[in-house]
Amino acid sequence: MQLLYFGWVRTRIGKGGEEIEPPDSVTDVRALIDWLQSRGGGYAEALGDLTAIRVAVNQEMAELDAGIARGDEIALFPPMTGG
Repeated sequence: MQLLYFGWVRTRIGKGGEEIEPPDSVTDVRALIDWLQSRGGGYAEALGDLTAIRVAVNQEMAELDAGIARGDEIALFPPMTGG
Protein backbone atom coordinates (compact mmCIF):
# COMPACT_ATOMS: atom_id res chain seq x y z
CA MET A 1 0.00 0.00 0.00
CA GLN A 2 1.37 3.41 -0.97
CA LEU A 3 0.73 6.31 1.41
CA LEU A 4 1.16 9.93 0.34
CA TYR A 5 1.15 12.88 2.75
CA PHE A 6 0.54 16.52 1.81
CA GLY A 7 0.58 19.94 3.49
CA TRP A 8 1.04 20.07 7.25
CA VAL A 9 0.29 16.32 7.45
CA ARG A 10 3.54 15.78 5.53
CA THR A 11 5.40 18.22 7.78
CA ARG A 12 4.22 16.59 11.02
CA ILE A 13 4.86 13.03 9.87
CA GLY A 14 8.22 14.05 8.45
CA LYS A 15 8.00 12.51 5.00
CA GLY A 16 6.03 12.79 1.79
CA GLY A 17 5.10 9.15 1.53
CA GLU A 18 5.91 5.56 2.27
CA GLU A 19 5.16 2.01 1.26
CA ILE A 20 3.47 0.09 4.10
CA GLU A 21 2.02 -3.32 4.86
CA PRO A 22 -0.63 -2.80 7.53
CA PRO A 23 -2.12 -5.74 9.45
CA ASP A 24 -4.88 -7.75 7.77
CA SER A 25 -7.39 -6.12 10.14
CA VAL A 26 -6.91 -2.78 8.34
CA THR A 27 -9.68 -2.90 5.74
CA ASP A 28 -10.97 0.68 5.66
CA VAL A 29 -9.63 4.22 5.93
CA ARG A 30 -10.58 4.63 9.60
CA ALA A 31 -8.73 1.44 10.58
CA LEU A 32 -5.70 2.61 8.60
CA ILE A 33 -5.65 5.97 10.37
CA ASP A 34 -6.10 4.27 13.77
CA TRP A 35 -3.18 1.98 12.98
CA LEU A 36 -1.02 4.90 11.85
CA GLN A 37 -1.89 6.86 15.02
CA SER A 38 -0.77 3.89 17.11
CA ARG A 39 2.72 4.31 15.63
CA GLY A 40 2.98 7.46 17.79
CA GLY A 41 5.15 10.50 17.19
CA GLY A 42 4.32 12.57 14.13
CA TYR A 43 1.60 10.15 13.07
CA ALA A 44 -0.35 10.67 16.29
CA GLU A 45 0.15 14.42 16.06
CA ALA A 46 -0.83 14.72 12.39
CA LEU A 47 -3.81 12.36 12.52
CA GLY A 48 -5.20 13.20 15.96
CA ASP A 49 -8.10 15.33 14.67
CA LEU A 50 -9.93 13.47 11.93
CA THR A 51 -12.09 16.50 11.15
CA ALA A 52 -8.91 18.15 9.83
CA ILE A 53 -7.93 15.29 7.51
CA ARG A 54 -9.09 14.59 3.97
CA VAL A 55 -8.47 11.26 2.25
CA ALA A 56 -8.21 10.06 -1.33
CA VAL A 57 -8.12 6.38 -2.25
CA ASN A 58 -6.66 5.77 -5.69
CA GLN A 59 -7.02 9.49 -6.44
CA GLU A 60 -10.73 9.58 -5.56
CA MET A 61 -11.99 11.46 -2.51
CA ALA A 62 -13.07 8.96 0.15
CA GLU A 63 -14.83 8.86 3.51
CA LEU A 64 -13.48 7.15 6.62
CA ASP A 65 -15.58 4.04 6.00
CA ALA A 66 -14.19 3.52 2.48
CA GLY A 67 -12.68 0.10 1.93
CA ILE A 68 -9.00 -0.21 1.11
CA ALA A 69 -6.82 -3.02 -0.23
CA ARG A 70 -3.11 -3.81 -0.31
CA GLY A 71 -2.36 -2.33 -3.77
CA ASP A 72 -4.16 0.98 -3.13
CA GLU A 73 -2.70 4.46 -3.07
CA ILE A 74 -3.94 6.45 -0.05
CA ALA A 75 -3.38 10.21 0.18
CA LEU A 76 -3.83 12.07 3.47
CA PHE A 77 -4.00 15.87 3.45
CA PRO A 78 -5.52 18.88 5.22
CA PRO A 79 -8.65 20.55 3.87
CA MET A 80 -7.88 22.80 0.95
CA THR A 81 -8.92 26.40 0.68
CA GLY A 82 -8.43 28.70 -2.20
CA GLY A 83 -9.73 31.49 -4.23
